[in-house]
Amino acid sequence: MRAQIEVIPCKICGDKSSGIHYGVITCEGCKGFFRRSQQNNANYSCSRQRNCLIDRTNRNRCQHCRLQKCLELGMSRDAVKFGRMSKKQRDSLYAEVQKHQQNQDQILTRDSKDTVSRSYSTSPSSGLSDLEELSGLSDGLLFDFPLTPEGCSSYYSLELPISTEPSPDPTHGTTLEELPVHYSLGLIEEQRLLDLNITEIEHVTQNIIRSHLGTCQFTSEELSNMIWNVHSQEEVCSLQSKPCEMMWQLCSIHISNAIQYVVEFAKRLDGFMELCQNDQIVLLKAGCLEVLLIRMTRAFNPSNNTVLFEGKFGGIQMFRSLGCDDLLYAIFDLGRTLCRLRLSDEEIALFTAAVLMSPDRPWLTESKKVQKLQDRIFLALQKEIQKRHCSEDLLTKMISKLPLMKTICNLHADKLEFFRLLHPDTAQIFPPLYKEVFCSDPQFTDFRET
Repeated sequence: MRAQIEVIPCKICGDKSSGIHYGVITCEGCKGFFRRSQQNNANYSCSRQRNCLIDRTNRNRCQHCRLQKCLELGMSRDAVKFGRMSKKQRDSLYAEVQKHQQNQDQILTRDSKDTVSRSYSTSPSSGLSDLEELSGLSDGLLFDFPLTPEGCSSYYSLELPISTEPSPDPTHGTTLEELPVHYSLGLIEEQRLLDLNITEIEHVTQNIIRSHLGTCQFTSEELSNMIWNVHSQEEVCSLQSKPCEMMWQLCSIHISNAIQYVVEFAKRLDGFMELCQNDQIVLLKAGCLEVLLIRMTRAFNPSNNTVLFEGKFGGIQMFRSLGCDDLLYAIFDLGRTLCRLRLSDEEIALFTAAVLMSPDRPWLTESKKVQKLQDRIFLALQKEIQKRHCSEDLLTKMISKLPLMKTICNLHADKLEFFRLLHPDTAQIFPPLYKEVFCSDPQFTDFRET
């Protein structure tokens, strides 16, 4: 698929394309130009008649006309912010790629001397701004998976056993701006809390904290001792030089190991194992990555924007060969913002439990039962925050991070889906638990035995 896309020239300037960027097949230069124009809220003007020719040789002469051409051909402003592609747009691009490939095959058949280069190389830039943009990027950054206005609410849903209750339309999910009803600071109706006394709340709190501390890969003390053990430049370069497929496989192994701890954490929570098996699977598949993102806070150093990987701390540049720039920036941004909240281990434990026990997941069969479990957890979290005499808005700030986590989860799903198209052989040998949680194949592991 990558090779097929690259033989289609950039839709904006006609230069060699490097992938699908913000909804349109473009070169790296036009990709960078469009992103800068949106991030800087640029307001360009044209000194001519606003009909300048935009091609490879003069694309930098008129920024106004270049931007207008980007927008006219479908590059999405929202994609720069959210990084998501609608299914309709993706199918259209796939069809275009296939049609172009068929035309190329016909040409090759008629003339065996014609050859089409399939190797990836960074497109030459004709302007200083493009060169500056390319200087810090990897050749593997091919796909941005944009979010179009008409497709921003099209979330791909899990394929799960048929529920006894009607399931939502899988092509329409919660938008990024929305939060579940109970994720607000009138979170829990007072009448549902009257039966919970202090002893019961304390029992819920202690159960969750014990479950969390018993299923962390490293203690807080161990992490504090490791925090200044940083990857050397040689080690970073070694990671950057790994082929995209190899780096994906390496990350999938690390994530799979972390998933095992999340599964064990869930199994230790009071009430989780009493849920039906379908609901256990739904909650784990839908909430596992969100739990991992919150737990990442413990292994993130905001002072230098590094995270623990392969036993040492390193920056975002370590993962450059993954080809997931937008996803990585979102993850590191979340890590920084969560670290600013200075959450204790107890608060992290209760927050992850509340996120995991979300009654709004599609295909739950006993959502009211899950709701009751989550209400107890949120109450325990509120009480824990009060112990530290924190401002009441701490919980509001924690909840405000949920849309970004949802964005990251959907971005990860998109990147994984496209990777499986490009590298099916590598995706096939991903760890079974990683595939079980994140791949859409309707085959389920019994998490009781994991």
